[in-house]
Amino acid sequence: MLSPLDTDLASVTVLHAVQPGDGGVARVVVDLVRAQRAAGLRVAVACPPGTGLSAAVRADGAETHDWRAGRDPGPAVLRETRDLARLIRAVRPGLVHAHSAKAGLCARLAVRGRIPTVYQPHAWSFEAVEGRTAAVARRWERFGARWTDRILCVSEAERRTGEEAGIAADWSVVHNGVDTDRFTTGGPPGNPAPTVVCVGRLCRQKGQDVLLAAWPGVLAEVPAARLVLVGDGPDEEPLRSAAGPSVRFTGAVADTVPWYRAADVVVLPSRWEGMALAPLEAMAAGRPVVVSDVDGARESLPPAHQPLCLVPPEDPAALATALVRLLGAPGLRHRLGREAHEHVLSRFDVRRTGAAVADVYRELAGVRGAEHREPIAK
Repeated sequence: MLSPLDTDLASVTVLHAVQPGDGGVARVVVDLVRAQRAAGLRVAVACPPGTGLSAAVRADGAETHDWRAGRDPGPAVLRETRDLARLIRAVRPGLVHAHSAKAGLCARLAVRGRIPTVYQPHAWSFEAVEGRTAAVARRWERFGARWTDRILCVSEAERRTGEEAGIAADWSVVHNGVDTDRFTTGGPPGNPAPTVVCVGRLCRQKGQDVLLAAWPGVLAEVPAARLVLVGDGPDEEPLRSAAGPSVRFTGAVADTVPWYRAADVVVLPSRWEGMALAPLEAMAAGRPVVVSDVDGARESLPPAHQPLCLVPPEDPAALATALVRLLGAPGLRHRLGREAHEHVLSRFDVRRTGAAVADVYRELAGVRGAEHREPIAK
């Protein structure tokens, strides 16, 4: 972590511009804000009001500003950009750190290079869409890079995806981290029935529909198995309609730790990611994970686990096979869980992430906008 005596950064105000205000992105930002405030930085957060992120940073005593921004682009972008520009002028940060596509769009349009700007995609916008919309998103990311002093990726795979899309930028890769003390568990769950847990927003990205398509194949081999979907989201109704009696929906939960501890196996069949947080949290809790082979997945798993725990995206048969293999082998699950826990302790502790992000800030803290750059939007 940063030292409170780190005077080269103590005078820098960091503004985190964030949308969405929930899910993994919010958890990453909460951890960063806590670390930076403990180090003596002045930290401000602009995020949608009424979200988990807004509540968490306010409870921690961080400077918080309501920024009413939706998830998707559209006609509201102009208003959202103007609102964020006003917040930036009020806060007067020395560095802006924009998280995810919407905040990355509005912050870079508002600042246009006048203040050192870090953009953290948390998975690329063009992966979430198809056709003409994806082409427009790629063009924007290429254009927006000119107003970005550093693009901060959470995996080497995410960086490569950006480069392959033609985005020319100064890159840094800082893996996501988790609070290993919070997620550490005392041992196996001891469930009466084999239990699979999926933690994530109920949406197309996270692939719960693929998991439900795979689930009959799991039940054919392990009839007593139970599946728990933790979270809420726009796809909840169709997912509930497709689920059988062995599937439980928890809705949104304030604390995911008990659900990781209740799992025999944790699964996340995403269609795209930067580096998903839920598998890291599950491994910190000593649980084996099964994940789809998207950006960040290989980097997050112990190499020896990849043949057992990585499956192709959108492949229900392969997903069912991997889950059946682990559910039928308690000894293997225990070994994988123990190895996963040690792996996260050594490589994905949130303190390492905080220190690495501070190094990026330190590099940029003395950067001034070039004379030809435009002023903040009004």
